[in-house]
Order: sequence, then structure tokens, then C-alpha cells
Amino acid sequence: MRVDFHTHIIPEDIPDFVEKFGGGRWPTLEKTCSCGANIMVEGKVFREVTDQVWSPEKRIEDMDAEGVDIQVLSPIPVTFSYWADGQQAEEMSKIQNDFIAETVKKYPDRFIGLGTVPLQDVEVSIREMERCVKDLGLKGIEIGTNINGKNLDDPDFTKFFEMAEKWEVPLFVHPWETLGKERMPRHNFMYTVGMPSETALAAASLINGGVMEKFPRLKVCFAHGGGSFPYILPRLDQGWKVWPHLRQTTELPSYYAKNFYFDSLNYDPLNLNYLIDRFGYEKIVMGSDYPFLLREIPPGKVVDETVNLTDEQREAILGRNALEFLNISVKEEMKK
Repeated sequence: MRVDFHTHIIPEDIPDFVEKFGGGRWPTLEKTCSCGANIMVEGKVFREVTDQVWSPEKRIEDMDAEGVDIQVLSPIPVTFSYWADGQQAEEMSKIQNDFIAETVKKYPDRFIGLGTVPLQDVEVSIREMERCVKDLGLKGIEIGTNINGKNLDDPDFTKFFEMAEKWEVPLFVHPWETLGKERMPRHNFMYTVGMPSETALAAASLINGGVMEKFPRLKVCFAHGGGSFPYILPRLDQGWKVWPHLRQTTELPSYYAKNFYFDSLNYDPLNLNYLIDRFGYEKIVMGSDYPFLLREIPPGKVVDETVNLTDEQREAILGRNALEFLNISVKEEMKK
């Protein structure tokens, strides 16, 4: 079974929140043709997209062509809208969560859903997380790497992580609003340099800030192979050793990093082998970033090209690990 853990989706008829609430930062979808659109932010084209991003039927067509059995659907990070009023952003979250849940319900053998929550208001986020998993049947929550410049170890978010652990809600951390973005416009460095660096900062914050020590059963998966985090982990360990006055954990960062999951989207068997050597093949889930330009085609290509994997390891990375991360019975999924 081939499960693509990292894919994004948006409703075709997402409301115009700029018109409803004011403020230019709400993303809107402007159709350019029957099979294409622009995601607009502040009157500018943020991203050109095709019907792959809203049509489950088109996605299934692509999945069949590329050998993917199941996609895990998550919102596009630009829709997080953490900058907005919490209750207004809750409306944006609900629209997407309902759409994802409806898509899964329509095609239960092809899709699994993740929700989104307005983390700028933790109480509202907890309320929507509960609705996602208990009412809508979504299997986890996608969150950003920072919330309005606050790292994930900020005390404001402690209650959210506490409830995610209590309710056994897996979290998928995706970069957005990258650090140093003012230096990134040329060469699209936001996507190739900024996002990996931002992801590393988020992972390091969860560890060094004591979140993973406080909530050891919390399930967290990082996009894009964890960005640069796996490669700076020895440096984080060294910092922990030489600056004892800064320590907020009882163990080295690498001790807590063993609990993290990572998608396989790093394009190179050398990098995938490094992830496996450092964290174990059980912690790697296949992900492609469908349907965007930087996606891996076909999904799982880097896994297929990593020739030294055993059949058991390959099978786990391509599908089983994702289902286990999402607390889904592998046997039940195989019966569908």
C-alpha cells in the first residue's frame, strides 16, 4: 500500500473573507478557467494552481496514474490565517475542515483527512481540534512552524499540546511565514532555503523548550524531511552541553528527537538514508507535496531509488508508518 502523507487541498468555493471581514491577507481563489485558478493574497497572485488542488476526482485520476492508494489531505499553509482574529480564523478553519471531512466521506478508501485550527487563540483551537477528531473523524491536525513570530515552545501553546497528547491527536508541522523572508524573494529561496530552516527552528523549539519532555506521548511529524533539523541536531546537542544555564530539559536534544516523525520529501537517497540511520525507518512516512511544483513525481520516488532498503523497510515507509502515525489500523485499511 502506497500512502502519500503530504498533500494539500482547498475548497473550490472558499468564501471571500476579505469582503466579509476586511483585511487584505485572507487568501481567496480566483478562477482563471474551468481547470485553473490563482490563490490571491492582498491583491497579488500568491500561487497559480490547477483543479488538482480542489477536485478529488482529478486527484484520484493522478493517484491511479502514479500508483498511490491513499492521500492524506491537509490544508494549504497560507490558509492558516494566524494573523487574524481568532474567531474569524475559526470560520476559515471550519470551512476547510468540513470540506476535507466531506471529501474523505465521499471517497473513504482513497483519502484520510487532517484539520487546521486557529492557534492564535488556543482555547478556540482546542475547541476546533475536538470537533475535528470527535465529530468530523479527521485523523490529525496540521499546524504551522510559528504563530505570529512565536515559536512552538511559547507558553501560550502549552495547553494545546497538552490536549493533543491527551486526545492522541497526531500533529503535522508545516513551514510557513519563514524566518528571514525579507531576504528570500530572489531565486524563490523562501521555498528552498527558508522553509527547511524554519522547520529546523520549530523542531528545535519543541525540544529545547521542553515541550517534548513534558508531553512524551505527543506525536509530531515534520514536513520536507524535517528541513535542516536532522543535520543540525549534533550542533544542538553541543549547545546543550556547553550552555548548561540555558537548559530546559534533562536530556540531550537528540534524546527527544527520537520521538519525531519526518516525511520522505528530501529528493535524494543519500538524505533519506541519513534520516533512516539517525531516527530509524519506522519514523519516516512517504510524502510528495502534491499538487505543487516542488512535489516529488511519482510519490515515493526517493524511496524507490534507495536501493539498500529491505522489503519490510520499503513497505513501512511507503505506507504502514503513515497509518500507524495516524492511529489507523493497517489491517482495517487494507480491507477497504
